[in-house]
Amino acid sequence: MPKSILLIGGPSTGKTTLINYLKTLGYPCLEEISREVIKKAQNEGVDQLFLEKPLLFSQLLKDARIQQYDAVATYDAAYVFLDRGIPDTVAYMDYIGQEYTKEFVNDCKKYVYDIVFILPLWKEIHQTDGERYESFEQAQKIQDHLIATYQTYGYTPIEVPKGDVATRASFIINKLKG
Repeated sequence: MPKSILLIGGPSTGKTTLINYLKTLGYPCLEEISREVIKKAQNEGVDQLFLEKPLLFSQLLKDARIQQYDAVATYDAAYVFLDRGIPDTVAYMDYIGQEYTKEFVNDCKKYVYDIVFILPLWKEIHQTDGERYESFEQAQKIQDHLIATYQTYGYTPIEVPKGDVATRASFIINKLKG
């Protein structure tokens, strides 16, 4: 059974770049799915689903992340990397003060990742676009919620140092190999 290796961090911390790089090294990686959910909603006329219907957005993300979690078992590999996890949905809802059902809490407890790495905020690479609208200050608050949420569910995220993508990937791989 492969180990589920989770990459978390606020907006613009380099998660997607790192996932793409890990793919080039031959590691199976499951990409962040929020952009797909956002683009689908935008095509249906909802500009920012998370801001307009945060509970629906979070439910869609959580369900898709459960599917990703379950997909890890289908890989013939030592590790499968995931860009964000189920507790991210809770962290983001806590960030905006959105109430949510016990289902979210229960799923955070039920689906447990093997190792969590967190990428620190990095002002020099922070960008906004059509799907990523958060300012750097908002990203800091999100980062704080991510850390608190993962700690609440028993994780001790390992911080990945800033650096070029190869250095970051090497840090992670070396940590995994012990």
